[in-house]
Amino acid sequence: MLAVESYHCERCGSDFVSCLALKYHFRRRHLGKVRCENCGQEVLREKLQDHSKSVHDRSTMETHKLNWENLEERNIKHKATKISKTCRMCSRCFGTVLSRENHEIQEHHFTASKRAQTSAGFSLHNMLECKSPQELQRFADEKIHPASGPLRAACVAEIAVLVQRIQDCFPVGDPRVIQAGSYIKGTDTRGCSEIDIVLFSDVFANANHCKKQLREGLDALRKNLKQTSYGNRILMGKRAPLSLRFNFLCTGSLHSHSFEIMAYYDVLGPTPSADLKLHLYRKLYLCKDSDEAQLCALALLPYQVDFVKASVGRVKELVRLVMHWFKTSFANPTEENKFRRLPSSYTVELLTIYVWELAGKPLLFSLVQGLRAVLKLLVQYTEIDIVWHRHYHRKFPVFVKVNQKHTRPFILDPVNPTVNVCDTCNAWDEVAHVARCSLLKPLFSRVRAEPPWLFTNNW
Repeated sequence: MLAVESYHCERCGSDFVSCLALKYHFRRRHLGKVRCENCGQEVLREKLQDHSKSVHDRSTMETHKLNWENLEERNIKHKATKISKTCRMCSRCFGTVLSRENHEIQEHHFTASKRAQTSAGFSLHNMLECKSPQELQRFADEKIHPASGPLRAACVAEIAVLVQRIQDCFPVGDPRVIQAGSYIKGTDTRGCSEIDIVLFSDVFANANHCKKQLREGLDALRKNLKQTSYGNRILMGKRAPLSLRFNFLCTGSLHSHSFEIMAYYDVLGPTPSADLKLHLYRKLYLCKDSDEAQLCALALLPYQVDFVKASVGRVKELVRLVMHWFKTSFANPTEENKFRRLPSSYTVELLTIYVWELAGKPLLFSLVQGLRAVLKLLVQYTEIDIVWHRHYHRKFPVFVKVNQKHTRPFILDPVNPTVNVCDTCNAWDEVAHVARCSLLKPLFSRVRAEPPWLFTNNW
């Protein structure tokens, strides 16, 4: 087959079949335009100054007008620290997602054709090769669902003992333990079980010495755990500034659990008032120290767990399928795109719950229809705009400000109105590409939307 020569636009990354087509495209789309350094948008050269005044100066003025109840008025300085604004190839951070995407095209030539080459990587015997709902269910029972019966009971017992060891080995006396992660929520799979442990203690209430005490405490815990009878089954990960991470080989080393342990003081307490939670939301929004914000947000972890656990068992089965799809349908990052990050497990859980709620919260439903609905939504990720109002109301100032500035995809944490969980990913375009390819697989061949999934016909 003859190779077709393509002509590449250095400005936006589009490819064309002829030089003439490229020149026409450039004259129509880019001629006379320059890129705004603040937001990455292309504007006419003579209108750049007006653009900066009307868009960016107005945003600064609105920021100065923030005035929370019982809090001093402050000027918010937004930092480009979110993963969604981090380049997949060089990890450089940008002020907006658009600026990051333009950088990837211009500096790394990450075009649509290159994205197609590096994103999909379907494993052998993928569940998408199943040809019926019954075959998919058998696949899930045999290869995705966690073990049941005596093996599960033994696993639960060992985890309980290990959690107690963690509490005993922590150098701060009698911390209050909070557990989270997919294992606790009931969304773990046979190949992916996450357990998050938070140790709350008033010792860490002094912010001036907190980070140093945290590092010392976690280092001591690391050493103490290796000296226990479980030490030879604990595989420690790389040191992290605010957490201790390790894999634990469980029940005869047949499977493992991924642990992450963090510590702080409980800024809310076990039974917080509504006003105290609202005060925490304001504090998180105004906080300029990302580490401090992360530590303070640990107090909201139990509410995240409760939100996911409240969904019915069939939804958790669907979450497992979507998680398995992410694990088995994407190519591994290479040295070239080693900073690519796919959505977090919590993002996947919330997205799946949202799709289930759109279907009317059925107790029983077809997993094929549910998985198809999730994938179709991922294809049009730029339309994802999801908010729940169970922990904060629509007129709460923090929510109003975050909602005014948000960009899609947008899934606001149902228990934390300052966090768009979609910002944990810088490869939504790759997710959409792989989802589009997946919908062409045998599992969805001749599948049409059925009640209560008819709303997917609009996607």
